Amino acid sequence: MRTDDVLIRDGQLSADQVQAIRDLAISQQIRFDQAIGRLGYMTEDAVRQSLGRALGLRVVALADRAIESDVLVAVPRKLIFKHQVMPIEMEGESLVVATANPLDLDAIDLVHEATGLTIEPVLAPEDEIAALIKNYFGVGGETVGAMVGGTDFEIVDGERSSDDADELAQEASVVKLVNEIITEAIEQRTSDVHIEPTERGLRIRYRIDGVLQVQSLPPEIHRFAPAIVSRLKIMAKLNISEKRLPQDGRIKLRAQGRDVDVRVSIIPMAHGEGVVLRILDKGSLKFDLSGLGMSSQTLNIWQQLIEMPHGIILVTGPTGSGKTTTLYSALQEIARDQVKVITVEDPIEYNFDRIQQIQVQSKIGLTFAAGLRSILRHDPDVVLVGEIRDVETAEIAIQAALTGHLVLSTLHTNDAATAFTRLTDMGVEPFLVSSTVEGVMAQRLVRSICKECKTTYEPDPAELPPDFPRMDHPITLSRGSGCRNCRQSGYRGRQGIYELLAMTDPIREMVIERASSSAIKSQARKEGLITLREDAYRKLLGGATTVDELLRVTKSDDSLLRPNPSPAPVLRLTGDE
Repeated sequence: MRTDDVLIRDGQLSADQVQAIRDLAISQQIRFDQAIGRLGYMTEDAVRQSLGRALGLRVVALADRAIESDVLVAVPRKLIFKHQVMPIEMEGESLVVATANPLDLDAIDLVHEATGLTIEPVLAPEDEIAALIKNYFGVGGETVGAMVGGTDFEIVDGERSSDDADELAQEASVVKLVNEIITEAIEQRTSDVHIEPTERGLRIRYRIDGVLQVQSLPPEIHRFAPAIVSRLKIMAKLNISEKRLPQDGRIKLRAQGRDVDVRVSIIPMAHGEGVVLRILDKGSLKFDLSGLGMSSQTLNIWQQLIEMPHGIILVTGPTGSGKTTTLYSALQEIARDQVKVITVEDPIEYNFDRIQQIQVQSKIGLTFAAGLRSILRHDPDVVLVGEIRDVETAEIAIQAALTGHLVLSTLHTNDAATAFTRLTDMGVEPFLVSSTVEGVMAQRLVRSICKECKTTYEPDPAELPPDFPRMDHPITLSRGSGCRNCRQSGYRGRQGIYELLAMTDPIREMVIERASSSAIKSQARKEGLITLREDAYRKLLGGATTVDELLRVTKSDDSLLRPNPSPAPVLRLTGDE
């Protein structure tokens, strides 16, 4: 029996539809049920329900399902991976096995022969079965299983094991394993992969939407940790024999039809070499100011700032807060045939056609300061300096602004007002800072609620932060319940929260007088500054993020240590928020 026969008999498809599905399945070499979904005749769920009725099989959901250890070991791992079947529970002498293709009778027979049990097949979504297999057997579980069965390799102290690891790194199985780790990371929208040796074995964590998540791994993978590191060194063109010093490299690859850059950092640790892979997926990012999550008020002021003929505009925040994306989006907005834009970066993360970009190379003396000094002789209109790290770079940036250039750069500060004191602490004269800096944008990234499982609720007042805004109407907040789309996290994607401080005459005077950052911030709030916390509250009340994200990323504007903190402000949302 075939899937098309079952669906025709069940009255779900016409003869013409079946023929169109058959043609697509043959031309693209996919299963019949997969072709149905692509043509849109039936949903995947409808196909499963129809097959279940016709074949007398249960249809089950596997999300969040826990499986007992004796059930997992009942079926040989190679059968699970080869046929994409998953044992989920034991009922006496009967083993319940989830499959997405109930007409693959060979798979059911092989599981029966291997276990000696009566097999009850049940229908489940293919992606849920794959996710469950990864969850219990780990990323690269099939490859590791084959490696364990096909090699006597073992990691021990001594030179011989090190040589063996380097030799094994060239084997096809290790190449495949490393490719699986990177491919899985890209599929999960990972920004950083942390490969960490520990006393108990290897640990791999993916940073997804800014939060580290531990990945399930086959227990045998720790035996191949040195080979994995050696393979990554080969891919990044690093010295595989050097295991005592930190090394940095870069890997360029294509995945899912997109160009992906991987920055590789390797540092010797107590139990081996630790690796962090920064994944720069060029195809997944769009540098568009309107899509960054700025309110209309903030976006309007920011666009006015970046159109200025000269001055310094700073973006501040910790590593991974989206500063580079904001600056690149600004450059895309102002880069025209009539405007020459030159950047000096470390490293160049993305390449643009209309922008001239310089890579910092400190080993040969090409620092931010040296690059910026040379840039000014190339007659630019707009200059981007990746980061102001020292007084020399700051002073050259100021001179560039004074001589008619618009300079964009970043600083590592916690809020916008602290940027002024940071520059003066470096040794820059306050009058130079006040006369050149036109605006400072502080930003963070908060996770967005998954649109597929978003629900609303009325919060318990006791669970809200002490500085929660006083509202003149009942409060309704949103959260994600967890689904396949967001890997049960309730979040998918991120958006920025922003604190934009535009320079005014009172603030210029305060900078010259070396006023504290708290005093500058207080004055800016009187002039209408929206702080990071307030912008986060706007997104919370607008249904874009959650209370947990607000507390994770921002701190209260009024210190809770004060005996009488300021009363929470009344916050009213504008039409676009």
